[in-house]
Amino acid sequence: MLRFRKPAAIEVAAVPAAGVPIPDPNAAFPPPAETRARKWLRRSGRAFAVLCAAFILLVGWLVLTAPLSKSLEPIAPPEITLLAVDGTPIARMGAVVDKPVEVAKLPAHVPAAFLAIEDRRFYSHWGVDPRSIARAVWANVSGGRRQGGSTITQQLAKFTFLTPKRTLGRKAREALIAFWLEAWLTKDEILERYLSNAYFGDNRYGLRAASLHYFSRQPEKLTPAQAAMLAGLVQAPSRLAPTKNPELAEKRMRLVVGAMVDTGALSTVEARAIRTPRIDVRTRDDLPTGTYFADWALPEARKLSDVGYARRTIRTTLDARLQAVARRVAGRAVPGKAQVALVAMRPNGEVVAMVGGRDYAASPFNRVTQARRQPGSTFKLFVYLAALKDGWRPDDTIANSPIATGAYQPKNAGGAYSGSITLEEAFARSSNVAAVRLLQQVGDDKVIRVARDLGVTAPLAKGDPSLALGTSSITLLELTAAYAAVAANSYPVVPHAFKEAEPGWFESFFFGPHHFGARVHGDIERMLRAAVNRGTGRAARLPQANYGKTGTTQDSRDALFVGYANGLVVGVWIGNDDNSPLSGVTGGGLPARIWRDFMVQARGHSAPRSAPPARTTDPGGPVQPLDVSEIPAIPISDRTSVGLEKGNAVISTEINGTRIDLKLPIGGDRAAEVQAQPAQPLPQGPQ
Repeated sequence: MLRFRKPAAIEVAAVPAAGVPIPDPNAAFPPPAETRARKWLRRSGRAFAVLCAAFILLVGWLVLTAPLSKSLEPIAPPEITLLAVDGTPIARMGAVVDKPVEVAKLPAHVPAAFLAIEDRRFYSHWGVDPRSIARAVWANVSGGRRQGGSTITQQLAKFTFLTPKRTLGRKAREALIAFWLEAWLTKDEILERYLSNAYFGDNRYGLRAASLHYFSRQPEKLTPAQAAMLAGLVQAPSRLAPTKNPELAEKRMRLVVGAMVDTGALSTVEARAIRTPRIDVRTRDDLPTGTYFADWALPEARKLSDVGYARRTIRTTLDARLQAVARRVAGRAVPGKAQVALVAMRPNGEVVAMVGGRDYAASPFNRVTQARRQPGSTFKLFVYLAALKDGWRPDDTIANSPIATGAYQPKNAGGAYSGSITLEEAFARSSNVAAVRLLQQVGDDKVIRVARDLGVTAPLAKGDPSLALGTSSITLLELTAAYAAVAANSYPVVPHAFKEAEPGWFESFFFGPHHFGARVHGDIERMLRAAVNRGTGRAARLPQANYGKTGTTQDSRDALFVGYANGLVVGVWIGNDDNSPLSGVTGGGLPARIWRDFMVQARGHSAPRSAPPARTTDPGGPVQPLDVSEIPAIPISDRTSVGLEKGNAVISTEINGTRIDLKLPIGGDRAAEVQAQPAQPLPQGPQ
């Protein structure tokens, strides 16, 4: 058998043609290049996986942190508790609520008004409405009227279960709770909860409480106009309340009526026939809180706490010890039926003590914040500040002779005149004729500008020379804040009841605060010091440097002393509520002595604290009645009083310019105690 051998392959050398290399047939082929589409798909898949993982983690975190467990429970009425600096509860305010409403029993136009202005797609979305969110974003970005994208379900979640902080985390929890509510409650049940718990201003929560308050009728009997006005309040209840801003409330109501026309709830003819409803508030049962300070602070506390339903505890700037001192000294030796007011604050405006009258139980009217009375010569601060800023110096002289020409001819108290007087002496002695002449030379426009710079908002009479003598009414709070601006050399000073964040350097550089020049500030403090050392305020003199000014209005209808020392700025006012004259009381007398007594007893507690002390009391405990004296002193005369203090009968009087406190123990074997304290004799002449 013949076998043929396959001939060996003949290797033919590859000859490059024209220099072009021939590829090796045994070489491995490279992988095909990845297309742009495949690369995009690969990266998108990875990103999607990461997003899914992040979403799962986010939902898990929201489930753990969102209050889903209590979102279906009955809603607790809101409550605000105010604390003093040391944690002592000083006031507790609960909301005014009423029975829930049922949608089926309401007239059709009542829920229609709320749906038209707040959530037109309420019955078609699942708690969150992407269309509304997109519309709100577009309106806000394009510069149109600012809108919110929250549904009624989201609003219910926000003001009943969450904090008012505007953060992405809170918005995410809000959406999650909204989905949860939609899954477990019917649409009507959600709407009923919303209407029964929304805030409508004036401390009224829920449609029934608001309807009874503003219109004295049940919500089942509301007219379309009344329903539209109430629906308009939900956006900004405190600002739009018709009892406070009827014009804004009416404007908002008209917007709601237009929205009801757009949704078909009202016809154009019906809308044109709607008139602004008459507010019928028959009882103003805004219950006093028990302290003048708390009555003043609570409106701001409501703003800080938003309109949520949680029980909130807010620490104020009130110092419980200084408040007790203020109450004690203010209740001592006030003659007759005269009222007394005292406010103490830090130079930065933090109010630490406030007494608005002799007896809060008898009269909660706050004479620190509500009463507008003439400040008398304490207003001369602005006249002399304007002169100093205009180039005058304390040693410059001005005529101190009687003014015998013109329609206005003021007199100096006690008939004390001279040919001329330095500005420092005129301020210290409280010369009326010198102050009027100085106002005329400087210009009342500059004086008014200084008062405005220091925070005075009260109307000031332009072109009236009596302005120099404090004939324009002002509150004691504004007046004391103006003196605080001088103490801090920083203006304006805004009195406040809650700690405020320090402004950053950027805000301070571009937006203030403003400061007096070193010369102006030094000169005005020199004059304020002279008024206490050798002028009308000698009864307020302390062992350390203190600054102040007396004020007495015509016929002694008002007597004031305002000044500062030891890091505290204090204003004291005495007067009758009916504006009748006081008997023998001037600013350099009883008000100055009350001011001095407060400063002496407050010594050692005047330095601002860098941080609140550890809470030693239970904020949920009973409210402490800080505006109730232990036992008020019984005035015998302008200089003498009898009272009880720490188990002793105390007789306080002044003998030859020295204050004497005779303490007689009521029981036991203790001996009587006599304390003497130097007191300057009452100044004679102008106040």
